[in-house]
Amino acid sequence: MTTVLIADDQPLQRFGFRMLLESQDDMTVVGEASNGSEAIRMTAELHPDVVLMDIRMPGLDGIEATRRIVAAGDRTRVLILTTFDLDEYAHAGLRAGASGFLIKDAQPEELLSGVRSVASGDAVVAPSLTRRLLDAYAHRLPAPGGDTGDMPPADARLSALTEREREILTVIGKGWTNTEIAARLHLAESTVKTHVGRILAKTGSRDRIQAVILAYDTKLVEPS
Repeated sequence: MTTVLIADDQPLQRFGFRMLLESQDDMTVVGEASNGSEAIRMTAELHPDVVLMDIRMPGLDGIEATRRIVAAGDRTRVLILTTFDLDEYAHAGLRAGASGFLIKDAQPEELLSGVRSVASGDAVVAPSLTRRLLDAYAHRLPAPGGDTGDMPPADARLSALTEREREILTVIGKGWTNTEIAARLHLAESTVKTHVGRILAKTGSRDRIQAVILAYDTKLVEPS
């Protein structure tokens, strides 16, 4: 049974999400929070598998709440809800450690699939959409190493990667799917999956989305 905490400041939206989630035999809503502070406190108390997190909430927003929930080291994973065309802060939520994001008006089956994916340890956002978001907003992010935007010549997170793994991390950052990587690099898809798993483990990336951000942070990929 997947347990979900809903964090949204709109009571009607929380009600709608609850009705949808609890219509499923494999999901249950363990709590509702109306702001980021409540979400942090209730996550610590209830240990849900997934927090469905709105970004824009009064007081402590969803980005900071996500950062603190992830930093606590619990097993809880965060799925951010955003209005993609309007909300420039989804990338910050991913940097804070969220496992993905969905558009708020996503179809019910998309939301349910997203919750299940995040609960199982996968990322929700398709690589192509991840690239679209990062290409649009990466230039607005402060450089991790300071104002110059320069990264150290040899980033420690990449030092354990083989040449092939570094190549695959680069094309993951460009938005290639496993199928595309297999076809273009002439590899079996099972081999690609093995490489991706090793890349995540060696770099300490929680999921594919964090690997994409790593590729941008380390300048393996530059935003368009």
